Amino acid sequence: MKYYIISGEASGDLHGSNLMKGLKARDPEADFRFWGGDLMQQQGGRLVKHYKDLAFMGFVEVLLNIWTILGNIRFCKKDITAYQPDALILIDYPGFNLRIAKWAKARGIKVLYYISPQIWAWHSSRVHGIKASVDKMFVILPFEAPFYEQYGFPVEFVGHPLMDVVQEVAPEPGFRARHNLSKAPIIALLPGSRKQEIDRLLSVMLQVVPLFPEHQFVIAGAPAQHAIAYWQILEKVYLRPGDRERVKFINNQTYLLLQEAEAALVTSGTATLETALFEVPQVVCYKGSPLSYFIARQLVNVKYISLVNLIMDREIVKELIQDECWPERIAEELQKLLQPEERERIAADYKLLKEKVGSPGASLRAAGKMYEYLTGQSA
Repeated sequence: MKYYIISGEASGDLHGSNLMKGLKARDPEADFRFWGGDLMQQQGGRLVKHYKDLAFMGFVEVLLNIWTILGNIRFCKKDITAYQPDALILIDYPGFNLRIAKWAKARGIKVLYYISPQIWAWHSSRVHGIKASVDKMFVILPFEAPFYEQYGFPVEFVGHPLMDVVQEVAPEPGFRARHNLSKAPIIALLPGSRKQEIDRLLSVMLQVVPLFPEHQFVIAGAPAQHAIAYWQILEKVYLRPGDRERVKFINNQTYLLLQEAEAALVTSGTATLETALFEVPQVVCYKGSPLSYFIARQLVNVKYISLVNLIMDREIVKELIQDECWPERIAEELQKLLQPEERERIAADYKLLKEKVGSPGASLRAAGKMYEYLTGQSA
């Protein structure tokens, strides 16, 4: 069968690649055309647009790039029409994908959605549009199935695909030596995958460095961002020579870095769950443009911004948002994470989190259920 897949972010590229792997296992004739990234491209098929050219974060940023976004939507519709897929598979990325879903459904194309938009966080009225536009939804968070059931829309909970990813990462004994890291304990800095996130948060995170002289700080570079974007920020932050020497940069090795880290400063998003699954104590940081943050505050109807706290429905990791996200406050919470009692408490909560997230095999389960739905065959 022919599958047209749309993913607009780094995490979607990761989960999309595993989904494609699962679809190929069930459907040897699978043919892919997709929007995604390097990981999806490794699975074969044709990459139409790379996610690094698609990710715009925040209300203001979207408005500034509205003509580019509208142009991409027009192009996508033409490309799908020319390809004539047996199924359109959408992965998260709701601002774009929900528009495409409505258009495709009206033209008789089967629409499958993997990784639900976070409509439970805000604008839950969109569930009615999803019911009308999506043939089958596959969700990865345990509280999403009950949410959709309230609206009479049955969905499939397949577990979280990050469980597979974490299981597959093997420790690398020579990791520190290869990246010129000392024996000092590591604090990992995960400032996000989008340029807007990196610009706003990395400089704040780096100002914590002088307050922890016994640690080395390692910036986790996102695969879609060039290293120079990080170094430019590092050069702008005032650090004494001795402090600057304790800051390192490693690109596209986040999971190996987390295996070595004693603690982490993490931008809200998928990275908070990744960090938790690697059992690394963390402080969650978020700072948006003032206008975007103001608008979000009026619309958001959840208590937390990190997936870790949302899944557990209580605060197990500290969230420092907007006006609370400043160096001294971050340092205060980071210092707590280095204490044995706090680390034991977090380790116990992370264990409960893993139990809630579900067993490994989410992408294979999703791919199998998609194939069964499209062909009418059972496993």
